[in-house]
Amino acid sequence: MRGEQKLKDEPPMSFTNQSKEPAKVISQPSPASYVDAEKLARRLKRNLKGEVRFDDGSRALYATDGSNYRQVPIGVVLPKDKEDVVATVAECRRMGAPLLSRGGGTSLAGQCCNVAVVMDFSKYMHDVLEIDTVRKLGRVQPGCVLDTLRNDATKLGLNFGPDPATHNHCTLGGMLGNNSCGTHSLLCRDEGLGLRTSDNTHELEILTYDGLRMRVGETSPEQIERFIREGGRQAEIYAQLKGLRDKYANLIRARFPKLPRRVSGYNLDELLPENGFNLARALVGTESTCVTILEASLRLVSNPGARSLLVLGYKDVFSAADHLMEILEFKPAALEGMDDLLFQWVQQKGDKNADIKLLPQGGGWLMVEFGGDSKKDSDEQARRCAEMLKKQKDAPNIKLYDNPEQEEMIWKVREGGLGSTAWVPGHRDTWEGFEDSAVPPHNVPAYLRDFKKLLDSYDYDTSLYGHFGQGCIHCRIPFDLYTAEGIRKFESFLEKGCELVMKYGGVMSGEHGDGQSRGQFLPKMFGEELMEAFREFKRIWDPEWKMNPGKVIDAYKVTENLRLGTDYDPPNPTTYFQYPADRHTFSRAALRCVGIGECRRHSDQVMCPSYQVTMEEKHSTRGRARLLWEMLNGGLLKKGWKNEAVKEALDLCLACKGCKHDCPVNVDMATYKAEFLSHYYKHKLRPRHAYAFGFIHVWTRLGSIMPGIPNFITHAPVLGKIAKWIVGMQQTREVPAMARESFKAWFKNRPLKNLDRPPVVLWPDTFNNYYHPDVAKAAVEVLEDAGFRVQVPTNDMCCGRPLYDYGFLDKAKKWLQDILEIMRVDIRNGIPFIVLEPSCCAVFRDELANLFPNDEDAKKLHQQTFVLSEFLVHHAPGYPHKQITSRAIVHAHCHHRSVIGFREEETLLKRVGLDFQIPEPGCCGMAGAFGFERGDHYDVSIKCGERSLLPAVRHSSEDTLIIADGFSCHEQIVQRSNRKPLHIAQVLQMAIHEGEIKPVEPAQSMALVKIPPSDGQHEEKEHGYLHNRVKQWTSSVEEWLGKHKKPKDDRH
Repeated sequence: MRGEQKLKDEPPMSFTNQSKEPAKVISQPSPASYVDAEKLARRLKRNLKGEVRFDDGSRALYATDGSNYRQVPIGVVLPKDKEDVVATVAECRRMGAPLLSRGGGTSLAGQCCNVAVVMDFSKYMHDVLEIDTVRKLGRVQPGCVLDTLRNDATKLGLNFGPDPATHNHCTLGGMLGNNSCGTHSLLCRDEGLGLRTSDNTHELEILTYDGLRMRVGETSPEQIERFIREGGRQAEIYAQLKGLRDKYANLIRARFPKLPRRVSGYNLDELLPENGFNLARALVGTESTCVTILEASLRLVSNPGARSLLVLGYKDVFSAADHLMEILEFKPAALEGMDDLLFQWVQQKGDKNADIKLLPQGGGWLMVEFGGDSKKDSDEQARRCAEMLKKQKDAPNIKLYDNPEQEEMIWKVREGGLGSTAWVPGHRDTWEGFEDSAVPPHNVPAYLRDFKKLLDSYDYDTSLYGHFGQGCIHCRIPFDLYTAEGIRKFESFLEKGCELVMKYGGVMSGEHGDGQSRGQFLPKMFGEELMEAFREFKRIWDPEWKMNPGKVIDAYKVTENLRLGTDYDPPNPTTYFQYPADRHTFSRAALRCVGIGECRRHSDQVMCPSYQVTMEEKHSTRGRARLLWEMLNGGLLKKGWKNEAVKEALDLCLACKGCKHDCPVNVDMATYKAEFLSHYYKHKLRPRHAYAFGFIHVWTRLGSIMPGIPNFITHAPVLGKIAKWIVGMQQTREVPAMARESFKAWFKNRPLKNLDRPPVVLWPDTFNNYYHPDVAKAAVEVLEDAGFRVQVPTNDMCCGRPLYDYGFLDKAKKWLQDILEIMRVDIRNGIPFIVLEPSCCAVFRDELANLFPNDEDAKKLHQQTFVLSEFLVHHAPGYPHKQITSRAIVHAHCHHRSVIGFREEETLLKRVGLDFQIPEPGCCGMAGAFGFERGDHYDVSIKCGERSLLPAVRHSSEDTLIIADGFSCHEQIVQRSNRKPLHIAQVLQMAIHEGEIKPVEPAQSMALVKIPPSDGQHEEKEHGYLHNRVKQWTSSVEEWLGKHKKPKDDRH
């Protein structure tokens, strides 16, 4: 059923078929039968400046998009400039290879996967080339992300109207291919433009498969005749298009659906005289089936200076839809609808921001946004609309927002609908296929009600939301794409859905395009005569039928090329993690990614730091998830857990866990990486650094016996370099110095306090015990000041956080088992565990539950473990009692933000009185030991830090506090900015002491003296230093021997 088309040397895939019914086969011949891929790759590499990738790993990465379909490409090209694109097309033409242009790879209809040479424009050709404020035009390369254009344009008071929910990672080339629309497309209407990308396109520079470069746009009759007289291939194209227009003009006028968001089919109506014979607009939406776009000039609109959000609550989504037309009379900038299921499902997936209390009471809502020159202006527009609605018999519950944070939360829920309705716990899997139907806005109420009846008749339950004011309805439907009966039902539903949408004057696609999902139904929507017109249009541009064949026109059937299908039967290997959210199977976890591409965002979230600095698909969460899926299914990627392509893709994963929170379907790549490495290194040695950093708790504990020795060795000029080389550490990194006295040793010798108060366990993690004991001491003082009795475990224990980064899962599991056994009494007594290091807390909140999902003690420890701020906010109301007045920059550790949540930390910092700023969310780059490792890891680490955090720290004033709770974050800041960050425990300690940082006692000082440079001028000083150091060693040894001397045995 998957219908994979294979290259000559690709062995057949082996699966256990779950159905006796044979899979359907693809009718079109595979290009692999006539394309010499190896020769083509050699020629491309010889002629291109960009990258040429025909290896199995790269082909696997691009075998699918955001749709239900999978086709393995011939190869992948990442062009650096237009000349590279021209050369690629020329070589493909010479070898007869099909071509496909790809942007963000988020397409939902299968138009971005094919057995072709895929050109990915997003890595290099992604710039805004020019913004003309006079003509209101923006000139861009095809790989430019929409938000890149919008950010540049808004600085000049302009914007690009169509804004899909994927605006922060979709490319404009992809939008031109799909003819995308968006939430704020209504802005275009006020300037006489339509809602689609085609309506907002001024001019395109294009390249045909046969090598002709053209600039196309609106064309006058005189220009048409002049082009024809000039002769050549261009004249042939204009003459044929003119003939096509004349032949089909009346039919186009009669048969084309009249609605603002008709995305299905080719835009042949743009060839009509009344539309200016606009070839640019006619080519938008052709989904790479006609030409390659080299550059685009787009129309910009005025950007409102202010916006106001009005949310209307009705009893259900159908009642909400009844009032669209009267609201549209007030000319809102956006008019969106959503039902109660959307919010419920977002909450079920653990998004704390999805607070339904933010909405007015109801079971269906309309989000109405107004734009104006000022906030007063936009608010006034919203109030006028609200006053009208209040007078109605069935008036809605109304809320006009004045809190930007709340508005942003609501918009995030709406924009995240596609991912939020996928992989909902306790619900059936949902898929695309009928997710963007569109009808005229006045028909939305009746269409919605009939659509719900159709869904019910097929026993499909789903959330309904979308661009109601533009007539577009979004949903993901629980199609069964695994069994023969389910697939027949899927196709039957699409047939009925097509008939329903036509009944209301609509089309199957109002945003995502036709591709393979809707191509089969175009004859029903447009009729055979217009289908022949579509074929003629494609043939004019692409006579050899090499541009993305099998998509849109004469497309594969919806049941062909399925990524799943009746032969989908992945293995279920034995794993360390139990994957309770994925039916306890790794294969299902690997299926979780649905290709939305949120991990390709460049800002406003942690996920995915390695993609943000490399711009590589294989270093995105999606890319890695797709490779793991391919690895398990074994068709293209061989050797299973030992596959090198998967290993390479996972190598730059920082295990930040950003995807666990930021990914709409909660892909957990840090866990998958740990699992993979545990199997990859089975029966083989790991690199030296894995043992050095993975077992840092063991080495640190040994070093703590005489901390002066490891401190001297790691900081001496020659010995330090040797030590770093041995453990695989970057030479330019500094080794953190161990404290002379550990926190546990200090705590053991101090009197207990608050003996009659509630107890808490303060967890002595490796980093705050041996390296930063002043942080743990501050936490003791804070907890005691808040009224708690602090207990510190005396046994040597470690949560094993670094072990996961290198796949030592057998050892990590054993260490957690030891903790459960040793701490069993405290766990069962419900004593809270306070963990100062966020990554260690994350082990108890995440990995523990995944390794021991059925262990009751593990469940309890998971529930009663907190970071300091979280515990104080929920268990010490009103704390702290004192405040400090200061500015601060606050960095959230990735695990803190992703696993625990950072809201309580912000709450506590507000309580303490700080005026603080949080730089753009993102990983600091150190990521445990990742940033200490030499080579690519170090390079990626620095680039991550320099994206936001480090510049913000350097630009802050000296009296600004820098707050970073994570040990690795602390080290990145110290080593790259010379500023010393504080833990929140130290900030709260400052409040106790009225703004003063408690001085470090001599016993707490670092057992380290900075060694002068090793040149001749400092020989005498260094000799004196070594003499003093030897004396320190001798003293330390004597002290240690005294503590560990065996008592005399008087019995003899």
